Amino acid sequence: MNTQSTYKAFRIEENDGNYTSSIKEMPFTDLSEGELLIKVHYSSLNYKDALSASGNKGVTRNYPHTPGIDAVGTVVSSKSSKFKVSDNVIVTSYDLGMNTDGGFAQYVKAPADWAVKLPENLSMKEAMTIGTAGLTAGMSVLKLSEIVKPEDGPIVVSGSTGGVGSVSLSILKKLGYKTVAITGKETEIEFLKNLGADEVIMREDFENMAKKPLLKPIYAGGIDTVGGVILENIIKSTFPMGVVTCCGNVASPKLDLTVFPFILRGVTLIGIDSQNYPMGYREKAWEKLSNEWMNDQLIETSTEISLNELKEKIDLMLKGKLKGRTVVKLDL
Repeated sequence: MNTQSTYKAFRIEENDGNYTSSIKEMPFTDLSEGELLIKVHYSSLNYKDALSASGNKGVTRNYPHTPGIDAVGTVVSSKSSKFKVSDNVIVTSYDLGMNTDGGFAQYVKAPADWAVKLPENLSMKEAMTIGTAGLTAGMSVLKLSEIVKPEDGPIVVSGSTGGVGSVSLSILKKLGYKTVAITGKETEIEFLKNLGADEVIMREDFENMAKKPLLKPIYAGGIDTVGGVILENIIKSTFPMGVVTCCGNVASPKLDLTVFPFILRGVTLIGIDSQNYPMGYREKAWEKLSNEWMNDQLIETSTEISLNELKEKIDLMLKGKLKGRTVVKLDL
């Protein structure tokens, strides 16, 4: 039973169009039917969190607000038959950290329907090293691997030093796929090869490929995290009957394509909506991520920070200067 009257949270406040962050003492509020109160042990930093923290109204409409689309911790109060006090749970995506206060706090309230039981062989820190980014990567690989097999050819991964890209590379390596990483960071080539990339292509070179409706087929499939020209060129470079998944639009939400890759080559484009993905797929992905898809290299290259260090890391993420996964420890 929780006896505290307040808890610490990383709060974003708006004042005349300016957004500032600070660590505040927050009061507890009553649970509604079907909700859980979770003592958060770890969260993780994702691009949506950085956008929310900088006042992006497409992510978070109203402020003050606590970002954090990921959380893992222990149930301390439950108004749901799905989970009991002392259960360890993971909560990712849905509306957490967007328009509902999120995981950058010592305690979080969430509907039980958003929670997944923490797999027994996964630590809380490992769960947040995986986080929404890893779950999105897992969903992407699940969908791609249903159609494209390792013997079919290489898989290209964009945004490869980011959360989704880096986890995708490590999973694909585990499954025996040959991988090609796209990055804008020459300094991270060795990092990507250690994660499992067989080849690294610079983003500028990939963006400047010929402006044709179809390009020479090179890849059996792709996992795209950025959208725009990169996604266009992945699709145009995919083998007949290949598969491309897409889950992000940081480069651009627009595609300038003909239908030729889809009609003449039978390429399949699959959108990955990690925010509202069905619970059955989530549980399957978490089970695989905690077992045969677990990658020690990914865990070792993650960075652990405190709430006090969040602002600095958010600024770096918005500038494209973070790599791998950043885990936030809430046990202060």
